[in-house]
Order: sequence, then C-alpha cells, then structure tokens
Amino acid sequence: MAVVIEMTARRRSPSPLSARMRDRSPGLVGGLMGGALAAGLGLASFAVLVMLLWISSPYPDSGPGGALHVAAALWLLAHGAELVRTDTLSGVPAPLGLPPLLLLTLPVWLLHRAARDATDGGGGDADDGFEDDFEAVASPPLVSPRIAWTGVVLGYLAVAAPAALYAAGGVLRPSWVWTAGWVPLVAVVAAAAGVWSAYGRPGRPLRRLLGVLPGAVRPLVLGPDGRPGVAARAAAAGVVVLLGGGALLVTVSLLGHGAATQASLLRLTEGWSGRFAVLLLCVALVPNAAVWGAAYALGPGFALGAGHAVGPLSSAPAPFLPPFPLLAAVPEVGEGAPVHWAAGAVPVVAAVVMGWTVAKGAAAAERGGTRPGSTRAEVWTAGRTARAAALAAVLCAAVLAGLAALSGGPIGSAVLSRFGPVWWQVAVATLAWLGLLAIPTAVGVRAWRCRSPRAEEPKIGTQREDTVEGAHGAARPRKGARLGRGWFTRTGVAGIAGVAGGTGAVDGTRGDGRARGDRGAEATGGSRGAGRAEGDKDAGGFWSA
Repeated sequence: MAVVIEMTARRRSPSPLSARMRDRSPGLVGGLMGGALAAGLGLASFAVLVMLLWISSPYPDSGPGGALHVAAALWLLAHGAELVRTDTLSGVPAPLGLPPLLLLTLPVWLLHRAARDATDGGGGDADDGFEDDFEAVASPPLVSPRIAWTGVVLGYLAVAAPAALYAAGGVLRPSWVWTAGWVPLVAVVAAAAGVWSAYGRPGRPLRRLLGVLPGAVRPLVLGPDGRPGVAARAAAAGVVVLLGGGALLVTVSLLGHGAATQASLLRLTEGWSGRFAVLLLCVALVPNAAVWGAAYALGPGFALGAGHAVGPLSSAPAPFLPPFPLLAAVPEVGEGAPVHWAAGAVPVVAAVVMGWTVAKGAAAAERGGTRPGSTRAEVWTAGRTARAAALAAVLCAAVLAGLAALSGGPIGSAVLSRFGPVWWQVAVATLAWLGLLAIPTAVGVRAWRCRSPRAEEPKIGTQREDTVEGAHGAARPRKGARLGRGWFTRTGVAGIAGVAGGTGAVDGTRGDGRARGDRGAEATGGSRGAGRAEGDKDAGGFWSA
C-alpha cells in the first residue's frame, strides 16, 4: 500500500533585490524626475524669498510678475551666470556679474542629493517573514552611474532653459553666453559628485582624472585607498586657514568701523523690510568677503572698481559707492600702516599648518609604527617631503585662484566693471608665500619627528635598568628607612640588639632575605649575584656593629 505523505509547498518570496527592481521606476526616468525636482525646488526657494520681500516692501516697484522675474534671474546668478540690468539712468544696459557665493550652495546641494537618490530606485518592502531569517546586507545602487548622472543633468537643464527664457522678460536679463556655460557646468559637476558619493566614493574615477599627472605625483594627491593624499590634505588645510583668516580680518575691520557700518545700514534704506533685505544680501556675500580678505592678506588685495586696488601696502581712492555695510570694512585711503601689515600673519600661519601636515604624513612611521595594530610605513626622504609641500602649495594656489575668479565680477559699466581680486595675482602670491615657508617647515618638522624617538631610546633603556636595580635592591633597608616603630640607624640597631640580648634576632630576621639572595646569586651565576653576596656580607657587619 502506497503511503502518500502530504507536504505543503512553501512559496518563496522574491528577494529584496528583485522586489526593488520591480517596484522602482526606470533609471533614466527617475533621474529626469530627480533633476527636474531639484531645479524646481531651487526656483521655488528663490521665488518664496523674493515674494516675501516684495510683499513686505512699502514701495514695490513692480507687480508679482516682476518679482518672479527677479527670482528666476537671481537663481541663474547663483549658478554664476552674468545678468544684464536694463533699468539704468543712462538707458545703457549694465552688466551684473558678482554672484553671492552662499547662494551657490543651494543648487549644488539639491543637485548632489538628486543624483545620489537617482542611483537608488527605491526599495520594495518584502514583508513575507523572511527578513528575520537573513541579515540585512547593504546592496549596491541599482541604477548605472552614467544613466543616473545623465538623467539628473538633462532633467535639471530641462527646467533651467524655460527659467532662463522667462527671466529674459524682466528687468534683470540673463546673458546667454554665461548662462549656457555656467548652468550646465554646475549641473554636471554637482551631479557627478552625487553619483560618486552614492557609490561609496571610489578612487578609480579620480585616478582616471589624475592620469595626466606623473606617476610619482598621483599618490600625493590621491592615496591608494581612495582617500586624499598628503598633498591634498595639506592644500585643504591651507585653504581653510586662508579663508578663515580672511573672514577674521573682515570681522575685525567691521568691528573697528562699527559706527560706519551701522550708519551705512541705516542710511541705505528705510523700514525694517529693506534693512532685512540688505542684511540677507550681506550674509550671502560673506564667503565673497572671506575670499577678498584672504587676497588682502596675501598682498594683491582686491579691486573696488577698475584701477582702484586695495591692499595692505596702499589703498587707492575708490569711486563713489553706495553706503553698503560690508564696504565699511575697507581700509582708509593711503599707505598701509603696521596694523595693515599684520594681515601677513594669515599666510604665515597657513604655510606652517601646511608644512606640519606634510611632515606628519612624511614621518608617520616614526610616530605611528610602534602603536599596537599599526603598520610600519617607510619614512619619506627630505626630497620627497619638499616635493609634497610644493605640490600642496600649487594645489592651494589653484583653489584660491578659482575662488577669487568666482567671488568677483562687474556691478556696472566703465569704472564699476571690476570688483574683487584678480585671480592670477592671487595664484602667484599664494604660491610665493606657501612655497617659501611651507617647504622648509615640512622638511624641518619631518627631521624633528624622525630624530625625537631615537633620542629618547637611551633614556628609556636607563629607566628600565633603574627599575630592575630598584626591584633587586628593594629587600635591602636603606639609611633612614622606617621599619615598624622607631627609626633604624647604625647606633639604633646596635642598641636594640644589645637590649634584645644579641644580634641573633636581627640576623635571623635578615637571614631569610639573605639566603634568598644567595640562592638567586647561585642560580644566575653572574656578577650581579656576586655583588649582591658581597653587599650582604658588608650589610651583616654594618647591622651587627
């Protein structure tokens, strides 16, 4: 008789990977939607801010349509596109190309976030009871990086083009050459950074970009583990110090000219809404002011109009400018005083920080090789350390030159056609300061770090010998040592021995310790044991005297 065993077949639920592939939208469509959403959110943010200022303004110059045109133009200006102002007193259109760098952070962040999310199509939640039986394993992004990047860039530009056409009908019209160049560039770079971040920041794409550099230079810019190399870290530290020092100079100057700053704010506009708008503009220009302050500390300074340079050595008279609060920090006209020359401490500190960072990476083996779990690395030579410091100076100069070019621009025609630092002058000054100071600092600190552990080795050995000798001689009572009651001295021991009826008690007490010392001397058979034995004999005579 055949026995039929009834078995229940359990249906296997789809894997999380297949569920995610089923539930997500196609990669290109998702990227297009993400890019369009990023552009729409950026435009909406600018529109809300401009509309609030327009509503609160007691004397609006135009209607809501004009405010929206201004919002679209400001959104393009945030990308670096130059605008053309048509409502001038002379009737001649004037350029406006000084972008507040703080406004650039919003489009860049939105693009970065959209590209990072576009690489992941969204997860389908499989709730069939199998999640408790398996560990959650982080799966790689599902969408190809090229597809996600292409979709985000195309979606962003699909919204940027109509926005530019809409802004062209307002008072502030975008320059088509600048718009066609800067808006796609910002979209391409920010989206690429977002995709690269979503894939775990791999080092292979960066190595391909650095393929034009010599083989000996690439590890200094990008390490083998994909992290920034020693020269890149030192350059980043130098940029941070220079920008921080520039911001500090601007802050100190504003505090020193506090009365002029307050008067310019009160005289520029009336009402709380206008002053609030001026304060918002000042906040948006804070990164620009930091770059200008760094250029001032480096020496070239910045221009307040064509042919009017402001530097620590001398300040030329600037053209007639509106009483803007940040302009109150500009030094007085004339030759620079020692208080202005003190700004040179900023590049000096930046060079020292850069040199120290390079030396720390060059002599990492001397400091970190003896730590538990650390890998012993090869100490760099002085020549390689100097080359790394020189490369860090070049990278820092390139970054400062780019920031100087972005932070300036025209705010009008003729004498108002140039505001901000000259990028090539900033690059040359940065390279000169850091090259002259960072290279010797790196070489000197590297030599000091390599020499210090070797100089401490004899001291460590002496301390160990002293410790061993102290352990061997711990059983011997020293002069003035307190044992029990009373202080044991030469006469004191003799008196106690006489009262006790002899030295037997004392010798008996010491006999065990001396016998152990004798056994140790016989076991070692060395000179140390012999010396201890002679010391015991002398001690016996000393105590029995």
